[in-house]
Amino acid sequence: MNGLKPSENSEKPAGTGASSWYIYVSSSIDVSFIDHFFFGFLIWGYSQVTNHGVPERMMKAIIEACREFFELPEEEKRGISGKHVLDPIRFGTSFNESVDEILCWRDYVKIFQHPEFHSPNKPPSFTEIALEYSKRVRLVAREIIRGISESLGLEKDYIDETLNLENGLQLIAANLYPPCPRPELAMGLPPHSDHGLLTLLIQNQIGGLQVQHKGKWVNIDPIPNSFLANIGDHIEILSNGKYKSVLHRAVVNNRDVRISIAVPHGPALDAIVSPASKLVENLGNPPAYGAMKYKEYLELQQGTMLNGKSCLERIRNGD
Repeated sequence: MNGLKPSENSEKPAGTGASSWYIYVSSSIDVSFIDHFFFGFLIWGYSQVTNHGVPERMMKAIIEACREFFELPEEEKRGISGKHVLDPIRFGTSFNESVDEILCWRDYVKIFQHPEFHSPNKPPSFTEIALEYSKRVRLVAREIIRGISESLGLEKDYIDETLNLENGLQLIAANLYPPCPRPELAMGLPPHSDHGLLTLLIQNQIGGLQVQHKGKWVNIDPIPNSFLANIGDHIEILSNGKYKSVLHRAVVNNRDVRISIAVPHGPALDAIVSPASKLVENLGNPPAYGAMKYKEYLELQQGTMLNGKSCLERIRNGD
């Protein structure tokens, strides 16, 4: 790792009101930088990742490929879509149309990339672009996860090996938020946290992402050629609450189409996730969360309405 630097005003940089921490990723993470490297994660639940090795042209290409997918006729998109949360390709509107009381102002497509690669057959360029993009992004995510492991005082590969990340779930979740005539009355996505360990997100330079910090919603402006890295629920569980998954939402506007592409990275589906044993050996630090198979957590969260961190609360141990 080459280092970390905060923005010139790390308290309230212009246009966001949020700390912008720029993480520089290379082939390995220097332990001397770990505390600073993850400051953004500890304080905000997210960090901005730059100098990550994924070419800008590739980031633009995956956004364009997803745009072309959304422009396909509705019957073609619906024709390839599964219904179950573990179906490898799902297209839809809102979050979960079968249970949402109020539909969100978005279309989405979710496509499993790993451990088995899947892709729609249209647009023609999608498969090649998604395959290369997902491989590159997975390398970045696993390097950051190794750094998180070390920052917790665990072995560098503890999370990787314990949760079998060689067979970990990775998917592309592409979102299209069209212009909304009454944006003050609509929501792109309601407040929620992400399942899994780490989500890496890019967007088409149209703002709309907000994170909750100290009870207030803060706009996160996109930085060109960067990833927004979000801590997921399963890092919160494994760290026994040292890291908190970030509560975030998507708002809409009445002018521009916003496209975001989130790539969540999770454990293997059959991995059982619980607080790391080394972090709960002390009687003064009992496990704050119960153990649950990742597959079951995924089905629980994705099969209900989005409602903050309600799924995580279900496995939180009582005082």
